[in-house]
Amino acid sequence: MIGIVDYNMGNLASVINAFENVGAKIAVESDPSKLQDYEKLILPGVGAFGDAMEHLKSNGMDKSVKAYAKSGKPLLGICLGMQLLFESSEEFGNSEGLGLIEGKVVAFDESKFDHKLKVPHMGWNEMFKQNDIPLFDGLDKEFYLYFVHSFHAQCDDTYAIGKSYYGYEFVSAVNKDNIYGIQPHPEKSHENGLKIIENFVKL
Repeated sequence: MIGIVDYNMGNLASVINAFENVGAKIAVESDPSKLQDYEKLILPGVGAFGDAMEHLKSNGMDKSVKAYAKSGKPLLGICLGMQLLFESSEEFGNSEGLGLIEGKVVAFDESKFDHKLKVPHMGWNEMFKQNDIPLFDGLDKEFYLYFVHSFHAQCDDTYAIGKSYYGYEFVSAVNKDNIYGIQPHPEKSHENGLKIIENFVKL
C-alpha cells in the first residue's frame, strides 16, 4: 500500500487517479502515527513553502515524514513536495525545510534569462536524465513533463537525476538514497508521467 501525505496543501485527486491508473493501491493519510504502515510514501503539494511547513508541523507530520525517510522505504516528493525535501527556501523570506537533501530552494533569477520569459514557469518542458536510474526506466534521455512553479532547487549535482532548461539550466529531479523528488507534475504529464509513477510503484 502506498500512502499520500495529506496536509491540506493542494488537490490530491489527480495524484490518486494517476496511481490508480497504473494499478497501485493507494490511500490518503493525515495521521502522522500511521505513515510507517505504508510500503511507499508520496509527499505532494501545491502552494507556498512556508505555509506547507506550518501545516506539516501543526500535527507533527514533519517529524513523521523525516522518520519515514530514515526507514529506507521509498519516498517521493512532487512539485512543492520535492522542494520541502531540502534544507530551506527563499520563498517569502527564509523558511526551514525538512532537511532530507542538502540544498535550498530559490526563485528563478530572471536576470539570467537569455530572453523575456514568464514566471511562473508553466507548461510542457523537457527533462534531461543525468544518469540511468530506475525511476526513469523506459524513458528517453530527454522527455517532456508538465511544470508549474516559480522556485527551483539548488543542490550538489550528486543528487541531480534530472535537469531542465527555462532561461537557464536548473535541477528538476533529485535522488538521495531512498528519497526522490520531481519538480514537474507526473500526474499531469500523460504517458511519460504515468511511466515515472509506475516505476516508483515498482521500486
